[in-house]
Amino acid sequence: MKIALDAQGADLGIAEVVAGAKIVAAEGIDIVLFGPQAEIEDALGSSRPANIAIVDAPDEITNHDEPATSVRARKQSSIVVAAKAVAAGEADALVSAGPTGAVLAASLFNMKRIKGVRRPAIAVILPDGRGGRSLLLDAGANVEVPAELLVQFAHLGAQFSARVLGVANPRVGLLTIGEEDGKGTDRVVEAGRLLADPDNTHGFNFLGNVEGRDITNGSTDVIVTDGFTGNIALKSIEGAASAVMLALVEAIKSSTVSKVGGMLAKPKLLELRERVDSNTTGGALLLGLRGVSVVAHGSSTRAGIAAAVRLARDSVAGDVTGHMAAAIAELNEHAASTADVTVGLANDA
Repeated sequence: MKIALDAQGADLGIAEVVAGAKIVAAEGIDIVLFGPQAEIEDALGSSRPANIAIVDAPDEITNHDEPATSVRARKQSSIVVAAKAVAAGEADALVSAGPTGAVLAASLFNMKRIKGVRRPAIAVILPDGRGGRSLLLDAGANVEVPAELLVQFAHLGAQFSARVLGVANPRVGLLTIGEEDGKGTDRVVEAGRLLADPDNTHGFNFLGNVEGRDITNGSTDVIVTDGFTGNIALKSIEGAASAVMLALVEAIKSSTVSKVGGMLAKPKLLELRERVDSNTTGGALLLGLRGVSVVAHGSSTRAGIAAAVRLARDSVAGDVTGHMAAAIAELNEHAASTADVTVGLANDA
């Protein structure tokens, strides 16, 4: 397994990314670091593992740059060079803590879409209240999403849930404003109608409509929505988790009795904090591409970078790309033989 790791873009700098690379290199994962060679070598020091290589790519795309324009123009940026390496088969997956838009553009331009996939989606893994995990997509790549694209997202998410998260027959829900049929926008209602057809849901269990509270209560494995709604939901969940943890800390500090109780509960509280920590999940995935691409959190520590690399490794090991391609091909074949031809609207990238 060889992972292309963008050394630039992380808030904590190149040294923290390199430290994360060392962690997973010690676990047997081959790493190729893309970025300014001299800085990477300084961060590696004299204890450079034998399974860490460096590709000099000094240019960087930042959050201040327009993603698509910068990716096209700055061919020597670390994100672009790393994505090209994956597309050429020189690495198995891409991991970057750089700007999401730039990682998406570089991955899309170089790896291309799976045949039949209209647009890739950003998928994020979220902890639920029962110790499990759920997958939310799209989390921001596509603001305007037609019904047939929501159906594709359901298949992409279900395949990832099954192949990487190990969920047999994933439960898939369509996020909207009510559980009853007919609730939501016309696009959501149409997507629900299409997903109600068993021939459109091979490989997963479609639950129907779900609401915002269902994202983290353990009742659903995959939550499907458009990128506008998904991004707002994601940021709301992250904000709520931070607020709850802060409230717990303040409550524990409020009295002597509370402090004693806090000490007794400390192991469980630390466990809870780790589960909701963004460094634990590793980041977001770009589903629907011909290669594996993981966007680590910009604020990732070395542990977060290591988690993102492991997520990429598991995605490659589970051949999630191949299974997604097979699922989309089957979906489009069914669509072509029925009146619901819109489900299969796509041109090969």
